[in-house]
Amino acid sequence: MTLLKTIAAAAFALCAAAPAFAQDLTPVGTWQTTTGESRYSVSYCGDGTELCAKLIWLRSDAKTPENLALLNKHVVQGARATAANKWRGTVKYAGQTVSGSVTLVNQDKLSLRGCQLIACQKVDFVRL
Repeated sequence: MTLLKTIAAAAFALCAAAPAFAQDLTPVGTWQTTTGESRYSVSYCGDGTELCAKLIWLRSDAKTPENLALLNKHVVQGARATAANKWRGTVKYAGQTVSGSVTLVNQDKLSLRGCQLIACQKVDFVRL
């Protein structure tokens, strides 16, 4: 899976997180792909019910011109909770719209699944 696909998958899913349901777990924090090529800062934004994610770090082998253009920029801006520890949303990324879902599996694991047309993929993140 390329880093851009990982970022796109992260973007759709992370943009879908919001504190609309009472829960002990929170997606807010710093997350890294399980493969270690990228890190994201996830925080609440907007009116406090949306989640944003910013690409904050790239491993040296992932520092392509295409990826560097996204560094320190929001790849997710807005998402809505659908159940406890589950969110759905869409995000515009690289001129395309990606739809997906995110599940906060536990305090240290975030799993997201995104689909574009009929192609779907899953990306897992660990909390740093």
